[in-house]
Amino acid sequence: MKNLKRIIKNLIVRLTTIDWFDFIYLHSSVPIAKNINHDNWIDYIVELIDKEGMRVLEIGSREVVNSSLRNKFKHAEYIGFDYYSGDNVDVVGDVHKLSTYFDKKFDLIFSSAVFEHLAMPWIASEEIVKMLNVGGYVFVETHYSFSSHERPWHFFQFSENALKVLFNPMLGIQCIEAGCSNPIAGRFTRYASKYLRNNPVTGLYCHSEFLGQKVREVSDFDWKKVSLSDIVSDTVYPKPIDS
Repeated sequence: MKNLKRIIKNLIVRLTTIDWFDFIYLHSSVPIAKNINHDNWIDYIVELIDKEGMRVLEIGSREVVNSSLRNKFKHAEYIGFDYYSGDNVDVVGDVHKLSTYFDKKFDLIFSSAVFEHLAMPWIASEEIVKMLNVGGYVFVETHYSFSSHERPWHFFQFSENALKVLFNPMLGIQCIEAGCSNPIAGRFTRYASKYLRNNPVTGLYCHSEFLGQKVREVSDFDWKKVSLSDIVSDTVYPKPIDS
């Protein structure tokens, strides 16, 4: 009997490594980003905001892979902001104190592969919203599941729901779209706890994306005064099966 179970388990492991079976790694409850997925988001936000008189701020603009998004914006004023100086950086600073670096607001503030490196993302989100014009947009792409990198400053990984919490209606933000992209196939290794070894891990997505619009100015926002119901909207924590 034990041998049969071992054979069946090994067969399952082998089958799940074939890309024909990749569908088993998806979770129907996870929304796949459409307009703002990893392949499309830059073109989508450029079309949305690249107009004369518009101001755009990229957080984490420093060129690290020999590419810059500055040239994508042909009409809007683009400003690059980063923690370190370098190519494509106009302003050096800490996003947790973003509002101290500028005296004029923006029509779009966006970042890609940055939020996982922010030690206090709830403060960063508040600072970002503070620097948006009413009617302006915020876009964030970060990691839901990804390899540990740039340690020790790899602090968080975010679902699309986490991004909706960081940029919530109490901050004056209306969610336009939130979702995930680039599903990952995973399994526990031989170094995991014995009962987990080689078991598949499903529901992993590399990227999570959020696009929101500032619909009103909020001058007295305080995380300590926000209730849970204000943040989670009409959702509830899954009830116990036996309830």
